[in-house]
Amino acid sequence: RMSSLQEEEELPANHTGPKGVINDWRRYKLDSVDQTVPQKKRELLRQMSNPRDDDKERQNRKMSAQEYELIQEEDERCLKRYRKQCMQEMHERLSFGPKFECVHELESGEAFLEVIEKEHRLTLVVVHIYQHGVKGCEQMNSCLDCLSSEYPTVKFCRIDAVATGAAERFSSEVLPTLLVYKAGELLGNFLAITKNFNEEFFATDVEGFLNEYGLLPEKEFSACAADEDDAGEVE
Repeated sequence: RMSSLQEEEELPANHTGPKGVINDWRRYKLDSVDQTVPQKKRELLRQMSNPRDDDKERQNRKMSAQEYELIQEEDERCLKRYRKQCMQEMHERLSFGPKFECVHELESGEAFLEVIEKEHRLTLVVVHIYQHGVKGCEQMNSCLDCLSSEYPTVKFCRIDAVATGAAERFSSEVLPTLLVYKAGELLGNFLAITKNFNEEFFATDVEGFLNEYGLLPEKEFSACAADEDDAGEVE
């Protein structure tokens, strides 16, 4: 029994086995108990979270209504913070490849071909073909400006239909057009894409449309979203 307790105590914080995950959660919960909670409640939460308490005694004792309420309230808040922290750490470990974070203007057909053929094979490339004065093109550019900051590993580009050198193929009737490539392969060819939206559309509409086809990667961890959640908790 003594050796197993020592073993549990010596487990690193990032241990990936079931026991390690449970211990990570317990440590996090103990460390993050809100100091504004009254001392009596804090002590009760520590007792419930401490893995070194006598297991038999805890299991044989019925949980009081007060304990149940505390578990519901504290665990929900604590678990949300813990999940957020884990997501951020996971993203930092798995994040790789170039970051773009803006929409790139392509000046010619050669630049268009180059970005398709020479970009890293794991990089998703989204190209918006537009024309000044064509309905929906300016709004699409604004949507992609927004999405480029939310999906920095995706290379968002735009090119004027005339600059492609194939203006006859991209008449105003088929604009705005979105082309999606990966490893030089065309994954999506969406002509007159705004026909799928209401007259007034937003970045979330374009995002939802691309996600329907499974074209966008997992969204990056958003600090803004985390702040909004925290604000919600305060309320």
